Amino acid sequence: MARTTTERKAIRSLVWLLVIIIALIAANGASVLFNNGQWTPKLALDLEGGTQITLSPQLSSGEAVTAEQLERAVAIIRQRVDASGVSEAEINTQGNQNIVVSIPGEPDDETRERISSSAKLEFRPVLVADLPSNSTIGEEGAEDPTTDPSASPSAEPSAEPSADPTAEPTPSASPTDASDLAWITPELQEQFDTFDCATVNAIGANVAPADEPLITCEQDGSIKYILGPVEVAGERIADARAGLISSQTGVTTNEWGVFMEFDAEGTAQFRAVTERLVALVGVQNQFAIVLDGSVISAPRTISAITDGRPQISGNFTEESALTLADQLKFGALPIGFEIQSSENISATLGVSQLQSGIIAGIVGLILVAFYAFFQYRALGGVVLASLIVAGIVTYLIITYLSNQQGFRLSLAGVAGLVISIGVIADSFIVYFERIRDELRDGRSVDGAVEAGWKRAWRTILISDVINFLAAAVLFVLAVGNVRGFAFTLGITTIVDLIVVALFTHPLMQLLARTRFFGSGHPLSGLDPQALGAVYRGRAQFRAPVGVTSTKVASSSREAQKRQTIAERKAAESSGEGKGSR
Repeated sequence: MARTTTERKAIRSLVWLLVIIIALIAANGASVLFNNGQWTPKLALDLEGGTQITLSPQLSSGEAVTAEQLERAVAIIRQRVDASGVSEAEINTQGNQNIVVSIPGEPDDETRERISSSAKLEFRPVLVADLPSNSTIGEEGAEDPTTDPSASPSAEPSAEPSADPTAEPTPSASPTDASDLAWITPELQEQFDTFDCATVNAIGANVAPADEPLITCEQDGSIKYILGPVEVAGERIADARAGLISSQTGVTTNEWGVFMEFDAEGTAQFRAVTERLVALVGVQNQFAIVLDGSVISAPRTISAITDGRPQISGNFTEESALTLADQLKFGALPIGFEIQSSENISATLGVSQLQSGIIAGIVGLILVAFYAFFQYRALGGVVLASLIVAGIVTYLIITYLSNQQGFRLSLAGVAGLVISIGVIADSFIVYFERIRDELRDGRSVDGAVEAGWKRAWRTILISDVINFLAAAVLFVLAVGNVRGFAFTLGITTIVDLIVVALFTHPLMQLLARTRFFGSGHPLSGLDPQALGAVYRGRAQFRAPVGVTSTKVASSSREAQKRQTIAERKAAESSGEGKGSR
């Protein structure tokens, strides 16, 4: 027998739900096979334990850290950790000196770098370098002479006398700009000649004065520099992102870089500097990008950058480029920090608390199922099946987010899942009550299912949107474990809409065409006679056949409760109101 349009739509919805479940299973399977994922969600600090990292400030002689600096550092570190995908981390101050970062599990090197690096970025002109650089700086997509030696004479390594570290500079009365070689005094030249790149961190290059020249090295120690004063500070960076660099022909390469965007003041400063440097020769044409006291890149300036959107290229991997972009985007720490200690810590609550939360969820599910079968008879099976499907989808989503985004399940998150049982069950109750209302109106079961859905869907949608907005606000404003509660509550709210639309309603459409439910069997929960009077409109009711007088009186009272104000007034004016009583 050919299926009706309603049946085909119901089956199509169920197929879509099956596709979603299979896609989530496949995504989790891929994470397990190729990304060291697992089939269970990762647990947060309170349930699994993790690593506690203590950061101590790096200060110049006579300096002291302030409470304001510590609070700002905590906020920036929290943003960095959250951006790395690590969930449920705890960042607090220790006394008036240190910062303690507690992270679930064992952090990788990139995460440690995000936490401890001050990300103090400076742009300084190069005065002296013991080796020439072969990289370039320019606008995105700018021509790079290093890729085509014939593109520009400056592609060849320059050996200008002024760039020779052994040459004796001739100081003028005072430097005229940051690129003036007058900054190099005999004393500074002597320090440069004896400087050891292994001592960059030890001498505190990351806290060097911004208005004085700086002796430092490339991060790998390959090149030694004398740099002029800071001309553009990292605070002028408005945004930063990591991405693949394009070649001079516009083709995307496999080289990772960091793309920056300056604010208005930084754009003007960078433009003025690059316009000056582009006219210089040798290493003085280079502009060093200094991160935490070390040079990460010293490209040559082949064109003035007027839009304030330079790019940093170098030996970046995807992870290191993302790390640097996050550090620059969220800002530099007000002071430098170093890792004082790193130790493993045990779970604050433990697995027993997780087991208690799971038991609470099971008990709640049993109580909901008991109420559903008691109130709705066989429809309780639909409620139970819908809750099971919602649980499967939620579990797969949380596991996927745990594998791909670093989400970790805390006890507060478990509480959000337990509460969601009631939220999801409430949607089914609204739908079933609308169906029963339609049966009281005299509709057939299949007609009541469709009409009840149209009325129930608006109510369910509005309710879930309000729940989701509340969860979103709580997630944005809260910190720590409370965010885990808000996150799981928001996820389950979305799952509720998916399950009601793609499972519960289609299932009811199919069940309404079965003999058991379609005929209104007394145990189906859809028996029109058991539901009371049949509504006839304009405050008139017809008593069902074969019902006791007690049931008729009860149904009449139920009908009166459901009358609108207009219907009551109409009944009173026509004298029918008393008759209906």
